[in-house]
Amino acid sequence: MNVTVPDVFAPAQLGPLQLRNRVVRAATFEGRTPHALVTDDLIDYHVRPARGGVGMTTVAYCAVSPEGRTDRHQLWMRPEALPGLRKLTDAVHAEGAAVCAQLGHAGPVANAGSNRLPALAPARQFSPLGFRMTKSASAADLDRITRAHAAAALTAREAGFDAVELHLGHNYLASAFLSPRLNKRADEYGGSLANRARLARDIARAVRDAVGGRLAITAKLNMDDGVPGGFWLDESIQVARWLEADGSVDALELTAGSSLLNPMYLFTGDAPVREFAAAFPQPLRTGLRLAGSRFLRSYPFHEAYLLDRARQFRAALTLPLILLGGITRKETMDLAMAEGFAFVAMARALLREPDLIQRMQADPGARSLCIHCNKCMPTIYRGTHCVLAEPAIPPVARRLSPDCRPPRLAADRLI
Repeated sequence: MNVTVPDVFAPAQLGPLQLRNRVVRAATFEGRTPHALVTDDLIDYHVRPARGGVGMTTVAYCAVSPEGRTDRHQLWMRPEALPGLRKLTDAVHAEGAAVCAQLGHAGPVANAGSNRLPALAPARQFSPLGFRMTKSASAADLDRITRAHAAAALTAREAGFDAVELHLGHNYLASAFLSPRLNKRADEYGGSLANRARLARDIARAVRDAVGGRLAITAKLNMDDGVPGGFWLDESIQVARWLEADGSVDALELTAGSSLLNPMYLFTGDAPVREFAAAFPQPLRTGLRLAGSRFLRSYPFHEAYLLDRARQFRAALTLPLILLGGITRKETMDLAMAEGFAFVAMARALLREPDLIQRMQADPGARSLCIHCNKCMPTIYRGTHCVLAEPAIPPVARRLSPDCRPPRLAADRLI
């Protein structure tokens, strides 16, 4: 039987939303919200790939509560943010693209020192990102955070977003609860996989109940954490099946790695230890130069490096899937379509060339100029940009403030 392979550049349906094509700009931390509010520079950051041809761009990272930020400069969803968010969505829509808000709670990845609020985790533990102990999240905390996701989704709808993406990866809060390494609880949120998945499923259902049918809902789910004793493929596939059965999401974006323990497992490519060290004052600078390779491990880059793992999810699910991870060529996009993936997500390649999709539409043989040096990663502290393409530091960029300690690497940011 002949199966028609979708054209990646043709219109496609995502839940209630029609996109002009199947290319999503993945959530990448922009470093352009110095007062935890939208700036003109943040708007321009998303307008450029929208003008360059993507079907949808994703605003990262929209925390659902103040303590859920990775640091206090990060955007969080509240009434004061609405005017700027509306200006952003209007600007993206004017370019013909849709716009998605990535919603989540950083949990143990939050910098408690910067936020001046405790970082929440499945259990009390030392956080190398905040240099202090996390707080064990109570059942009341988790109920509040679940409701905060629903409220944030309603804020996104009011601001004109077309979709929301739920952050269930990288050992942020929901992902930390999924991890058997990080979650040693003995209550209804720990132990069995069903219990460890409770928070993620509750969040997705709460958002579906709040905005279902009015916004597309996707979720970014770890296939594996990339650390010994962490969340792994067999458990992740089961969680994906539960999300599919719950009917709470319209698509899953498949990812990997831990911002807390092993960020380069997601990025692959060069580990920019020296560049990260240069972003910090002494004595952190010297410490990072000497020991940074223990945290920023090196993994060789290859095209579509998450595909082999993602195929196992495609075989197990009927839910639409978004393929992420080192997609830089039109032929890779075509392969993803042929293998049954509904969408592809890109980030670093679009950081280097916001108009890459237009170039590929004009010339299917066009190749990304991204060399996966990952030197964009340390620029998150002064406005995320490709150092090879954007020599100027953005005008609203901030230097690293004294309360921002070691690298708060958000592992979904620059894939």
